[in-house]
Amino acid sequence: MSNLVAKPFSHDPSDTAAFEALSAAPSQERVDHEVKAVVIGGGTGAPVSIRTLLSMGAQTSAVVAMADDGGSTGILRDKAGATAPGDIRKCITAMAGKTDDPLTKAFKVRFGFANNHTLGNLMLSALEVTSGSFPEAIAICEELLDARGKVYPSTLDRVTLVAKTSDGRTLEGQAVACHSRNALKKVALESDSKILAYEPACEAIRNADLIVLGPGSLFTSIIPNLIVPGIIDAIRASKGATVFVCSLADMQGETRGLTPLQHYEALCAHGMRGLVDYMLAQSTVPEEENDGRFKRLLVIDDEETAVIEKHGTRVLKRDLVDREQPTWHDPVKLRKVFAEVLK
Repeated sequence: MSNLVAKPFSHDPSDTAAFEALSAAPSQERVDHEVKAVVIGGGTGAPVSIRTLLSMGAQTSAVVAMADDGGSTGILRDKAGATAPGDIRKCITAMAGKTDDPLTKAFKVRFGFANNHTLGNLMLSALEVTSGSFPEAIAICEELLDARGKVYPSTLDRVTLVAKTSDGRTLEGQAVACHSRNALKKVALESDSKILAYEPACEAIRNADLIVLGPGSLFTSIIPNLIVPGIIDAIRASKGATVFVCSLADMQGETRGLTPLQHYEALCAHGMRGLVDYMLAQSTVPEEENDGRFKRLLVIDDEETAVIEKHGTRVLKRDLVDREQPTWHDPVKLRKVFAEVLK
């Protein structure tokens, strides 16, 4: 008998072993609970910053990109007219009061026999219909998972990501753009209606003591938030420090071959010039480099650091790699740098 479905149930790869160490946050790395932090991003990167900040005791919110159109999310957008749920779902589960709770785990379960949908995506889309709005669907799911913070879409408008590549091609759609064979140069959002920022997201940014960009895919997770009209105005209006967490590795086509400096310049080209207070970047190649796991690590050098700091951004060079999963930031190491910035 043939096995038509090898894995009828699976989980998103949303955890690293390093997260377990966050539960015992050293007292010197905890902050006053009045400290408000906002993570801007999406995908699998933003949850790393979310869980790190929560472990420090900060009031943590997330502003999430809404251009995702791949996989389960793409099907729900195309077939059901749903608002993109995938990245919202990942951030809600990162906010969950108990990460080992069965309901939290179930929220991340994928159904291999049903277009690989996750329960969380289906819940958000169904609740959007029954409650009458996507924000209400998010609020219900936050309550179900006892979320310790708020998750906001950067816009409620139905947007499509359009990208220009370094070799002059135009790519339409987030799922296509992130797998480009050449690095992206510029991205924009298109919609059948005027694109407006979601005001509660802007309010959270304006009131933040710390604004964290990333980690995550630069052109398809972080920047799609920034190019929503009103989001950068909110960052400019905030009195908080803005921190860009640069990617650790060149893993996807969208940033293939780009240096840390070019990551920074891409942010500036999309409206963030003069608004990035700190940039976190990998300082060294770990001693274990000979095992091949670190061969695509993005290490910033002194020359790039000098160029970035001339623009008024302080570069914090640290060893940030999770040794078990070298493309992930180690949240314990990340926590130390966030504490340094807040102090």
